[in-house]
Amino acid sequence: MTSGLLERARAGDRDAFAELVAPHRSELQAHCYRMLGSLQDAEDLLQESLLAAWLGLASFEGRSSVRTWLYRVATNRCLNQLRSAKRRPASAAPLPVTPPEPTRLGEVFWLQPYPDAMLDGRPDTNPGPEARYESREAISLAFVTAVQLLPPNQRAVLLLRDVLGYRAAETADLLGMTGEAVTSALKRARATMASTQRPGSTPPAPGGPEERRLLERFVTAFTELDVGELISLMTDDVWVKMPPAPFEYRGTEAAHEFFTAVDAHRRGTDRMVPVRANGQPGWGEYRRDPVTGLLHLAGLEVVAIAGDKICEIIRFENTVASHFGLPRTLDPMTP
Repeated sequence: MTSGLLERARAGDRDAFAELVAPHRSELQAHCYRMLGSLQDAEDLLQESLLAAWLGLASFEGRSSVRTWLYRVATNRCLNQLRSAKRRPASAAPLPVTPPEPTRLGEVFWLQPYPDAMLDGRPDTNPGPEARYESREAISLAFVTAVQLLPPNQRAVLLLRDVLGYRAAETADLLGMTGEAVTSALKRARATMASTQRPGSTPPAPGGPEERRLLERFVTAFTELDVGELISLMTDDVWVKMPPAPFEYRGTEAAHEFFTAVDAHRRGTDRMVPVRANGQPGWGEYRRDPVTGLLHLAGLEVVAIAGDKICEIIRFENTVASHFGLPRTLDPMTP
């Protein structure tokens, strides 16, 4: 089947090429997202990669699978962007309130959430035997954020080796590196990732009763501006973040100061529409317009859970809403 499609594609049949790459599109886009941290950039790089693959189809000698060849093209396209272009300037909307002093200023201001609906059930198809990360962990916002702090080569090596499970020799061939360089890059990348990981209890099963009970309490506390209850649902070392704004708050004391400061602005939060992003629960946050009565999308909240508590809250601007099927406005009478 694949060989027939390949021959037709080489003969100039675009439909055959589209059919040839279709089984790999979802995982390739997830790979570009891990490399770049931005869904918008990942979509752009996927299109560039598929165009490059189409134009370079004659150079494919069949020494690897089509899937591996596509990963070669996509990874090197991402590396070219990382090496040659600076990130888009941060474009955070001005904050309506003066926030308290942050714990630190975040570096990954371009981070965007990835809709679970775009993962087709799982982000990786048949990872190799040397993969170290489970698919759910390797698409989490914490993992993707940590990967963004790695230099480009280390980033690519870690993803190819520890997420996709390619062997060292295969990775060296994909990236045009020596085996020694791959081994060295992987060692440094693993050390950096280990330093960013924090111990935490296993989260409850997605959609299970334990998760539902916790999330129901969170939504109630969030919409009712009950800061005390909100803080009681968090781990002691919780993180509160809001990319592309750089302000980040760690710990329940800092989180309490933050939510107390912003509560006056949040009055009017009327509805939280559930979504899932990066394998994590989230909501579109809607606030009522005092003039029209309509509910307007104010942002997207995504949380991470450790054990029976929330260990991270990330608020994204409403510019990502279209990827989650969230309407800009809602009629308050609509269920």
